[in-house]
Amino acid sequence: MTTRLYFSPGACSFVPHVLLENAGATFEPVVVKLHKGEQYGDAYKTISPRSQVPVLVTGGTVITQILAIVTYVNDQYPAMGYLPADPMAKAKALETLAWMNNTVHPTFTHIFMPHKFTDKPELHDELKRHSTALYALHMADLESLAGAMQLAGRAYLVADKLGPLDAYTLTLLRWGSIAGIDPTGYPVAWAHVQRIAALPAVARVIERERLQLNLYKSA
Repeated sequence: MTTRLYFSPGACSFVPHVLLENAGATFEPVVVKLHKGEQYGDAYKTISPRSQVPVLVTGGTVITQILAIVTYVNDQYPAMGYLPADPMAKAKALETLAWMNNTVHPTFTHIFMPHKFTDKPELHDELKRHSTALYALHMADLESLAGAMQLAGRAYLVADKLGPLDAYTLTLLRWGSIAGIDPTGYPVAWAHVQRIAALPAVARVIERERLQLNLYKSA
C-alpha cells in the first residue's frame, strides 16, 4: 500500500512527518512549495481542494486536517503510543492538540499572512502587532505545559513517549522566533524543543525539511 505525505518545510505538516519517521513507516514525503503557490495548482487541488498541507494519501484514500492525520497514524502504529490509550487521557491530549491547531496556529497566520484576513494593506501592521502580542501569550502557555511536564518528571508532554504535542511545540516555538519573539525567553519549553530536535527521527525530518530552529533576530 503506497503512502504519501504532502508537506511544506516548516509548516504544521512537520508533526505527522515526525510521527511517520519515528514509527519507521514506509512513506513517500512529497514537498509542496507554499511560497511558490504550488498548493493552488490544479494537480495539487485534485488531492487537497482547500490547498492545504498536510495531506496523507494511503491506499488511495486522502486524509486532510492534522487532527485526523495524527489520529490515523496513532491507530496505525499503536505500539508508538503517540496518544494515550486511556480515553480521558487521550481526550485531554487531543484537547491540547486542537488548541495548538485551532488557536495558536491561526494566530501565527495573522502575523505571517495578514493579507488573508483583511484586504486593507493599511491594517496589516496593526494586525501583526496585535497578533504578535497574542502569540507571546500562547508561548507562555506552552511554557506552562512544559513546566508541568518537568514537575511530573516526564521526558515528553504526554506520558513517556514522543508524540504530536512535542512535535507541534517545536513548530510553534520556531514560528515564534519568525514572529520576532525570542524562544529562549521560554526556557523550559525551549530546552524541551532542543531535546526533541536531537532525537534521531526528528533530526532526520529537520534535515529533510532544511529547518533552522531559532530564526529570532534582535532589533
